[in-house]
Amino acid sequence: MRRDVFQAIADPTRRDIINMLSKEALSVNEIAERFDMSRPAISKHLKILNECSIIQFKKMGRERICLIQPQELIPAFLWINQYHKLWEARIDAFEAYVNQLKNK
Repeated sequence: MRRDVFQAIADPTRRDIINMLSKEALSVNEIAERFDMSRPAISKHLKILNECSIIQFKKMGRERICLIQPQELIPAFLWINQYHKLWEARIDAFEAYVNQLKNK
């Protein structure tokens, strides 16, 4: 099964992991320690992120270090950004309408 970036970001735990790894590379154990769930559950989330190419694993001694591949998030950013622009225009129009009502 080929996974994509949207499957990766669909889960809040995976979004939290992406956020953590955007700040620093962490070992699998360091990531697992930050969640109130089993190590196998975290490993499953990491496997999905790896299958989506959002993270890669690097072996350092006995540890597996997780490194983010932020360029893989670009398709999701571009898709979300188009709706951001749409809603921004609508919010601006609503704000203008409210200001117009206030001035009456």
